[in-house]
Amino acid sequence: MRYLILSLLVIVGVLGPVKAFEIEEQSRFGAAETEDVLRVLSTADLAFIRPMLLPFLADNPAIAVDYTVASSSEVMKAIFEEAQSYDLVISSAMDLQTKLANDGLAISYSSPATEALPGWANWGDLVFAFTQESAAIVLSTKAFENLPIPRSRQELLSVLRQNPDVFEGRVGTYDVRKSGLGYLFATQDARTSETYWRLSEVMGLLDVQLYASSSTMINAVVSGELAIAYNVLGSYAMNRTDQEAFTLVLPSDFITVMLRTALIPVTAKRTDLAGLFIDHLIAQTNAAGPSLLQLGGSNGQVDENSLRRIRLGPGLLVYLDKFKRRSFVSEWQSAILQD
Repeated sequence: MRYLILSLLVIVGVLGPVKAFEIEEQSRFGAAETEDVLRVLSTADLAFIRPMLLPFLADNPAIAVDYTVASSSEVMKAIFEEAQSYDLVISSAMDLQTKLANDGLAISYSSPATEALPGWANWGDLVFAFTQESAAIVLSTKAFENLPIPRSRQELLSVLRQNPDVFEGRVGTYDVRKSGLGYLFATQDARTSETYWRLSEVMGLLDVQLYASSSTMINAVVSGELAIAYNVLGSYAMNRTDQEAFTLVLPSDFITVMLRTALIPVTAKRTDLAGLFIDHLIAQTNAAGPSLLQLGGSNGQVDENSLRRIRLGPGLLVYLDKFKRRSFVSEWQSAILQD
């Protein structure tokens, strides 16, 4: 027995402690005493989801919602690696959601609400889009007080090159090594235009600051720490009460549009509640008709021709290939970090 215990200690020492996925926030809403609890794991901040959640609870007063927020990479870790038990997974990282479904980790669901969705918003009755949200540029009002507002990526390049003293250390974007959404936006930008790499190199020369979430980037712009935040979620900026501190720009050359999606994981215990909430989310954000869905951050002023909607499906798995990802991240690091 003594040797067995010693062996186990050696194994633990070699492997290190098992580290569960990291959460950012966790809250419970709704009925205090009930067995009808919907467990949601989501990348969406509470401030974003609360306007959709509260009407659901008002319509279903006997239900409680346990809501956990984590980054997209941590959500993937929780479901893909740890098989954590949640009834619903909501994520902005469409590629990671697609992988979960493609690898057999999602349960099929169908209802009149999901059947009414356009084809691009429902992948195989496994992954459902309930908002489409734009990647935007957030500019500090104070920093741009005496500068022209860049309306395209090319104009952004010009203003950065012409004013390095203003923007040194004050440009922020996603760290694609840590953020699943950041990686998704970056790969889609690179596929659409070569301007992305030129912009990345210029931001790298200006000592770009790297972040894991849109909220922290926007907070840094509001505080004055950043003058520019590139590729943040426009919906997060539009939902804030301090919008006088920044200007939200949807680039005129093209607007990358992410679909925020929901799926029911195979570990779900309350698939009935999960389906009910999916139907509610679709109804909440689909007021303009099933062919549209809400475009968060657009304020209704978007040219449809400028949209580059990321499509659900196996095509999203290309950049999740480990060799493809390694190559992309290496090129990104060369441009952004300038090591």
